[in-house]
Amino acid sequence: MEITGIGRRPTAERVRDTQERLAAERDVWVSTAHPEHGPHQVPLWFLWDGRAVWMCTGASSVTARNVRTEPRVRLALPDAFDVVLLQGEAESFPDEDVPADAAEAFAARFGWDPRAEEGSFLYIRVVPRTVRAWRGEPELRGRVVMRDGAWVE
Repeated sequence: MEITGIGRRPTAERVRDTQERLAAERDVWVSTAHPEHGPHQVPLWFLWDGRAVWMCTGASSVTARNVRTEPRVRLALPDAFDVVLLQGEAESFPDEDVPADAAEAFAARFGWDPRAEEGSFLYIRVVPRTVRAWRGEPELRGRVVMRDGAWVE
């Protein structure tokens, strides 16, 4: 398959587009790993607060167990052409200890408040250290739009 008409966006445009997608998208693929059991990948709802990705999962889920053992994670928005990949370390918050503003923003966005459910949930916060974004082959070079936690200018 050949895709035509793809141009290379300037870095500032790519950063802006990435931030807009993070604010607008609902789902993210979360990749975790356990030292003994290997990789695990699952889609979760997420909230971008302008600095970090917030997700929530069952406290006993594989994802929750993995981030407690190995906090390094990779996240991917679900589009194989307009790619956005994030990498960072997960910080875990049991539902009773999550910052109220984050939990309320999550509940407002999705119409679901895990704190009101039976069972325990774990909120996961990831402040990206690296973000890569590209649309097709013309943008592979220069695809890093965040390095060491700072957006590239």
